[in-house]
Amino acid sequence: MISDATLDPARRAGQPTLDAESNAALRNVASIASMCVALVLVGVKVWAWSATGSISMLSSAADALVDVVASVVTFTGVRYAAQPADREHRYGHGKGEAVAAFVQAILLAGAALGLGAQSIVRLVTPVELEALSLGIWVVIGSTVTAAALVAVQTYVVKRTRSTAIAADRAHYMTDIAVNFGVLAALALDHVFGWTRSDSIGALLISAYMLWNARDMANESLAQLLDSELTDETREKIRATVLDCDRVQGMHDLRTRYGGDRVFVDFHVEVDGTLSVHDGHAVCDAVEQAVAELFPKADVTAHLEPTGLDDERLDEQVARNDRPAKPH
Repeated sequence: MISDATLDPARRAGQPTLDAESNAALRNVASIASMCVALVLVGVKVWAWSATGSISMLSSAADALVDVVASVVTFTGVRYAAQPADREHRYGHGKGEAVAAFVQAILLAGAALGLGAQSIVRLVTPVELEALSLGIWVVIGSTVTAAALVAVQTYVVKRTRSTAIAADRAHYMTDIAVNFGVLAALALDHVFGWTRSDSIGALLISAYMLWNARDMANESLAQLLDSELTDETREKIRATVLDCDRVQGMHDLRTRYGGDRVFVDFHVEVDGTLSVHDGHAVCDAVEQAVAELFPKADVTAHLEPTGLDDERLDEQVARNDRPAKPH
């Protein structure tokens, strides 16, 4: 399920949130900065790998190369997701960010598997490394650069809740962890002469990259497959609806996270003697109340008279969730 982070504490506290244009500008700046940093890091690390022959440095360089491709994907996904609704995409383009995040997860997993296989080969037949001091200083500089970018991306994700930027940040947090692994491997070889420490470090780095790819894929798939928001968030929505004036009940609540906004729809029950005009006013008030729970939301309420006997989604879901009886 989607994290409860989709609820905005600042909004609930009455504090202003950034408007759509400011959010788009922040995402653009973060994606451009990511591409620039990735290009620099991949060049430096490939050079360091060629000088040292370190397989752990190659792992770090490959991760940086994946970052370059992922940053391009993020850059494209962010711009696509920012487009307004059109004739062919009336719900908007918010899932473009989730697609970008899923592509990044695939790239990271592919690199991790390839490097893992290479690490095993090097573990069996270790190779003596060269220019270890150069490699150590390259890793230190790369770590500082990546940490600065992660700080910027953390701010952007906090303000915009961008799925693609969050996935890109995960890449660079992985890169920082990778750098520490490389630094440890090179230091052990340099100080103690443990030649296999390089291949062991690379193997651990590959496993860590694969784990991060799994988390990224799960988060993006939850959005692409229209997973419900958390039970806690759904209960907040339900309580908000039932607290509205002249609302006598509600059912068939459905929620999903669409990248740039939350989509919520439900049936609201009112006195069947209300006029169409009054019923419409109740729906407007309910939709507004629910929308204020989120930074950006698309809320649709369907009006029904209390006591209407019809097939409900809640009943269908309950039947589907019921465990099958043993034969």
